[in-house]
Amino acid sequence: MKLSIKNFGDIYIKYLVFDYNGTLAIDGHLIDGIKDLLIKYSNKFDIYVITSDTNGSAAKYLSNLPIKLKILSSEKHTEEKESFIKKLGSSNVIAIGNGNNDSLMLKEAKIGICILQEEGASTKAIINADIVLKDIKDFFDLLENEKRLIATLRM
Repeated sequence: MKLSIKNFGDIYIKYLVFDYNGTLAIDGHLIDGIKDLLIKYSNKFDIYVITSDTNGSAAKYLSNLPIKLKILSSEKHTEEKESFIKKLGSSNVIAIGNGNNDSLMLKEAKIGICILQEEGASTKAIINADIVLKDIKDFFDLLENEKRLIATLRM
């Protein structure tokens, strides 16, 4: 996806990096309809899910999907997520999350999106995001309607 956003710059997004719990899932269960959206957008982006996997269910719900799953292994999940974004190339990433441990990932990505669903969102994630949305499906609507994304980010 290539976008030209006034006073934000030209951007080329290659990667979507999602948190799992609170973002794609509630209480460990994948939100209805997300599976189909991940499949649809895997043709346009490389999709990663990077998670602490609090409920231990990410692998179960994401198996057989065209995404790459990374379960965090360090004691410093916040920094591990940020490092992952840097390794991909921050300028080509949209990161999507809601928790404290997503805050640096959202800040590091070219576009950071905080999702405010039933689980809520940490203030650190909100502060470090470029956009705050009420539902993960709103994010996929932004991908369908690029002019909304441009209108929200232009300065």
